[in-house]
Amino acid sequence: MEQTLQDSALVAKYIKGDEKALEMLINRHSHRIYSFIFSKVYDKDITEDIFQDTFIKVIRTLKRGNYNEEGKFLPWVMRISHNLVIDHFRKNSRMPKFEGSEDFNIFSVLGDPALNAEKQIIKNQVETDVKKLIEELPEDQKEVLMMRLYRDMSFKEIAEQTDVSINTALGRMRYAIINLRKIIEKNNIVLTN
Repeated sequence: MEQTLQDSALVAKYIKGDEKALEMLINRHSHRIYSFIFSKVYDKDITEDIFQDTFIKVIRTLKRGNYNEEGKFLPWVMRISHNLVIDHFRKNSRMPKFEGSEDFNIFSVLGDPALNAEKQIIKNQVETDVKKLIEELPEDQKEVLMMRLYRDMSFKEIAEQTDVSINTALGRMRYAIINLRKIIEKNNIVLTN
């Protein structure tokens, strides 16, 4: 019976104080998580550190009651390990940290033509994160930003298509960038390239 318990049941048991349940979860998924981390860092010691940090974060989150069970324990843990891998590279300057500043330029985060496989994975994640951030913008700002960023339209073309003046299109773009910066700062998000 214990062997067939689903992750969600083991998580629930652990939250209620059953330490063995966490041990079972770790044993069940350790190989996959460890292999994933190693495939990114190619160093046994660093992999072990990130692996331990991953489960420290898992334990803290579960103990605080901040985990929402949606039957997605493994993807959630993989995301934590992925973020810790990114943190590792950022700390070791192999991946420059993107600092939000007055010169904030969303385009600089996305443009890097010469990517290796590691950077490509990270770039894809950043693009996904940026799309989620853009979804939080007001509709008129989102529309201008999407036209400029993803369709490479000029502000003259944007103004014509949205039936507003060029100044209004520029203003919407400016406010979109300002609001993105606020969302990034509020949520303490680090975008890397």
